[in-house]
Parts: sequence; C-alpha cells; structure tokens
Amino acid sequence: MTEQIRHKGRLAQTGIYLGKFLRMFVYQNDWKLLPMGALIAAIVVFVVGGTLFQYQEGTKLGVFALVCACIWNGFFNSIQVVCREREIIKHEHRSGLHMSAYVLAQMIYQLLLCLAQTVVTLIICSIAGVRIPSAGVVTPWGLLDVGISILLITYTADMMALMVSCIVRNTTTAMTTMPFLLIFQLVFSGGFFSLTGFADKIKLLTVSHWGMDGLCSIGRYNEQPMVAVWNMIVGFKDLDVFGYTPLRDMLIYVEEHGYRDPFLEWCGQHNQLPQYAATVENVLHNWGVLLLMMVVFALASVIALEFIDRDRR
Repeated sequence: MTEQIRHKGRLAQTGIYLGKFLRMFVYQNDWKLLPMGALIAAIVVFVVGGTLFQYQEGTKLGVFALVCACIWNGFFNSIQVVCREREIIKHEHRSGLHMSAYVLAQMIYQLLLCLAQTVVTLIICSIAGVRIPSAGVVTPWGLLDVGISILLITYTADMMALMVSCIVRNTTTAMTTMPFLLIFQLVFSGGFFSLTGFADKIKLLTVSHWGMDGLCSIGRYNEQPMVAVWNMIVGFKDLDVFGYTPLRDMLIYVEEHGYRDPFLEWCGQHNQLPQYAATVENVLHNWGVLLLMMVVFALASVIALEFIDRDRR
C-alpha cells in the first residue's frame, strides 16, 4: 500500500483506500455488520412496531427504540476501524498519505455500509407490518422520508464513532468509550427523560434528539390519537364509590355510542408538540443539523489523524 500511495494525489489515494476497505468488507468478514444490524433492527421493530406511527405513545416509544438501534449500528460500524490499524496509518502517513483522502475513503465506505443497513431495516419494518405513512413530508413517499432519516441517523452516529476511533490509540479504549457515548445519546435525547435547564441545552448536541424529532415529524405524531388518558381511566374502572362504579358505566356508554375514537383523537389534539410538526421546514431543519454534525465529526477526524506522528506508543 505504501508504494501505491507514494506521489499520488488525494483523489487517487481516496480510490486506493476505498478499494482496500471494500476488499476488507469481503475478505475480513466486515460483512458481518449487516446481519448484526439486521438482528438489532428486528428485535426493536418486532417489539414496538405494532403501534409505531399509530398512536402518539407508540410512535414516541417506537421512534426512540429505532433511533437507538440506528445509533448502535453506526457506532459498531466504525468505532474500531482506525485505531486497529493505527500503526499502519502512521507509517503510510510518513510515506505520503493524505489524511483527508483516508478519511474521505472511510466516509464513502461507511456511507455505503449505512445505506445497506438502512435498506435492511426498511425491509424488516415491512415484514413486521409497520404502517409507515404513505405520503412523505419532504418527498412524495413516506417510506423514502423514513429511509433518509434512518440513513442520516446511522451515518451521523457512524461519523461520531469514526472520530473517536481517530482520536483514541487502541481498540480497548474505543470499546470502553462506546457505552458512555451510547448512554449519553439515550439520556439526552429528550424523548423520555424530562430535561430542564442546562440539560435541556445539552440535548441539542445529540444525534438522538434530532433523529427523534425528524422521525416523529415524518410519522405525523401531532395527527395521531393519544391513548394514555383512556388507559388510565380503564385502569380505574373498578373504583367503587359508595357501591357504584361510575367509571365503568362511563366507559360502557362511551364504547356503545362510538365515542372512544373521537375521544382518543381529542386527547391527541391537546397533546401536540411543535417540534413534531409535520412540516417541510421542520424535517429539513432536523436533517440539516445531522448533516452539519457529520461535517464536524469528519473534520475532527482529519485533524486528529494529522497529529498521528506524535503518537509515542
């Protein structure tokens, strides 16, 4: 590889390394990332897919789980790819390797990998019977909008892990760092934990936050019924008040007269969140932030590798 890159330009070096990564995918079992990602997606989708994009609670829970799966896949794709061949990269850098070319080759390769994982995830969603909205918000097709969001979430997480792999010096440190990054993404997603004050600002730095907002907007969260209030009433239906069960009588009346669905829709209308509005501007804003994060992580990766010669290992 050293002789191949010597006196080569950045574009030529990018092609050389992209070919190397593709060969590694085939001959060094990197293809195993696809079935592993498929298994993670299948577990998530088959558990929460039944109510995904059907009810507000199911959508929020399902989107949170799906985003977690995407981030997990992205982390696993690249968390070790650089640090495991750090000595080789250091030697080739001294022989003329441009770090920008190396990172660009990684970005293209990782994009292809994330694209394959996205297709697999969408196939699993289809098999599991997830009812994705037929109409999209940005594009005419809901499936394409969801696919773009899944790809952006996975790829942004991938670029974050690539940055970490460029900074740390061995695979042990990389794998030790990954759980902390994942927990940070989950806790500060803003999806399930109530965040206030400074914590509410930190969520703006997470992939999970922008991913959830984008998918909930595409899934039309604000247009869905809410079942939490109904389920709470059902939970108290046997409450005895001086020998009477008024809640049970009320539930029977509501269901017999067909008022249940309008009640659920009324609850949903009073639980709308502006960040989940199904507007083109809202979705593009979420996508744009994810793209910006990708660029930042990629630049940080190049900068980190430019100092690889100072590695004193």
